[in-house]
Amino acid sequence: MFAVLLLPGALRAFLPALIGRSALAMGGLALLLAVQESTGSYTQAGFATAAFGIANVVAAPWRARAVDRAGQRIALNTMATGQASGFTALAFLARAEGVADVWFPVLSAVIGLTSPPLGAAMRTIWASLTTPGDQRTKAFSIDAVAEDLLFVGGPVVITAVIVVSSPSTGLWVTAAAVSLGTAAMTSSASSGALRGTGGSVARGDRPLRRPGFVRVLVVILGVGGVLGAAEIAAPAIAAQHDAVAASGWLLAAFAGGSALGGLLYGHLNLKGGIGERLFALCVSMGLASVLVSRLDALVLFGAGLALVGFFLAPCLITGYLIADTIVPETSRTEASTWINTSLNLGASLAAAGAGIIIDRSGVWPALLLVGVIALALAPAVPVTQLRKAQAPAVHSPDHCEQG
Repeated sequence: MFAVLLLPGALRAFLPALIGRSALAMGGLALLLAVQESTGSYTQAGFATAAFGIANVVAAPWRARAVDRAGQRIALNTMATGQASGFTALAFLARAEGVADVWFPVLSAVIGLTSPPLGAAMRTIWASLTTPGDQRTKAFSIDAVAEDLLFVGGPVVITAVIVVSSPSTGLWVTAAAVSLGTAAMTSSASSGALRGTGGSVARGDRPLRRPGFVRVLVVILGVGGVLGAAEIAAPAIAAQHDAVAASGWLLAAFAGGSALGGLLYGHLNLKGGIGERLFALCVSMGLASVLVSRLDALVLFGAGLALVGFFLAPCLITGYLIADTIVPETSRTEASTWINTSLNLGASLAAAGAGIIIDRSGVWPALLLVGVIALALAPAVPVTQLRKAQAPAVHSPDHCEQG
């Protein structure tokens, strides 16, 4: 599995990309705690988090198309500069007195609008360096695992920074990560080679016009709902136990479970249909969320979050593989972005809803609700269409050579 890291040009782009992507691992918690500290309300913090996520969702297709057309260096660096400026401005706003609450979601939305799609860009680089089949599956798996490890260390690091200093300092650290990481990634040869098409893509090749793709996004929406509720529930239950510093560890447990799930997924070399896999994984994640909703002890809740997270990375890896299978090469950056967009939309809506529910009724109803929703959306997986689309790839020469 780790042999893909030795491919020419892989590490030179991958390592700095992880630095840039760590901004999401750190920035979400820093933003949440900064707004909560300034306003004294998890509802306001949830709305700010939701504003960031929804703005990210709304702009995602256009950002992806900009990367495909203008190339990674120009597009990604422009976006990273905008987002770093937004994080810095929010840091100053959170420390100011007498600021109207409305400005927090407004500025959070600006940060979301300028979020560079570093994950999708890196997966495009992986696709340019690997062959279809097992090698690409391993590349996507190690990419997902590494990103999850960021979410293990990121919340812990940023929590330590916040405890020692303040949430605003955490936002400044996040701004530095996204700007420096993006600049280093896009200066690599493998990123620079992706100069963009400079033109438009045929309408029929657009991801949303590919048969079955929208149904896949609906299923991923449910996965995102569980993610969003967990991100709000972790700091909330830590506060209930008078242990704010445990917020980072709880989120790290969630991400650690996801990393372990992704690592096993990459090693198993599963030969079954990708549609059947996505259905089973989403059902398992929904059931785990329902189970964890009844846990109250901090240690047990952390273990439960790890169980829920165990299914996150495999769900996403399968989604990326589906996009790679049914969407033409000219639109794969956009397709990969749509997978993340659906995840982020579900997470954003759940974050807003969970903030309200937690303030009024506690943590458990929020996790129970998103678990039930994930279970309800799982049957939308277009199993038959994906089986037909996967058949040519299974019998291709590249796949046979890889074993």
